[in-house]
Amino acid sequence: MTDHAHDLGSVREATDRLLTAVAKLTDAAVTEPSRLPGWSRGHVLAHLARNADALVNVLAGRPMYADAAARDADIERDAPRPLDVQLADVRESAARFQEAGAAPADWSRTVELRNGVTDSASRVPFRRWAEVELHHVDLGIGYELEDLPAEFTEREIDFLTERFTGRPDVPPTRVTDGTRAWHTGREDDGPEVTVTGSRADLLGWLAGRRDGSGLTADGGPLPALPPL
Repeated sequence: MTDHAHDLGSVREATDRLLTAVAKLTDAAVTEPSRLPGWSRGHVLAHLARNADALVNVLAGRPMYADAAARDADIERDAPRPLDVQLADVRESAARFQEAGAAPADWSRTVELRNGVTDSASRVPFRRWAEVELHHVDLGIGYELEDLPAEFTEREIDFLTERFTGRPDVPPTRVTDGTRAWHTGREDDGPEVTVTGSRADLLGWLAGRRDGSGLTADGGPLPALPPL
C-alpha cells in the first residue's frame, strides 16, 4: 500500500515551496495569465485551495464537490482576490488537508473522487502532491518540470501511464527515458510505438503540459493523448 504518511510530508514540502515562490509576486502578477488556457494565476491558486478542501471531503466520505458547476463557480469567485488573501487561503486549506490526513483512519478503504473515479484512500495524498507540484509549474513563475523532485516525477509517470492503460484511443505505447520503460495504451497485438525522452519531457507530454516536441517516437507517430 502507498505510504500515505510519507506523501503527506511531501505535500507539506511542496506547498511550502509554492507559498514561498508565490509570496514574491505582486497583486498585479496574480491577475496575469497562467500557463493554463483561460486561467489567470489567481484561478490556479483558487483551484489549489478549493481542491484541498475537496480532498478533505473525499477523506471524510462526502462528495468531492457539490457538482461541476459549483466547482467552477467557486474558482471564478476566488480568482480575482489579492495576493495576501490567496496566500492565506492556500495556506489554511492546506492545513485543513494535513489535519484530515493526520486523523486515524482505514487508509486501505476505497474513496470516491470526481466523475465516479474511485481509488484507495492511501493514494489521496499523492494525488494532492500532484496538484501542488504541477500547478506550481502552471503558474509560470520559474518552477519547471525539470525542478520537480525525482521521486515525484517517476511516480507521476507511473500514475499517468497506468491511467492511459487500456484506453482504446491510445495505441500500444512503450515510454522510456533510456533507463526505465513503462507501457500504456491499448492492450492488443498491434504495433507498439516507443516514445523516448527525458523524464521531464515524458511527464510534460503525459500530463498535457508539453506538446512532445522534445520526444522521439519510433514505430509510429507520437500518440495523441486524451485530456486528463
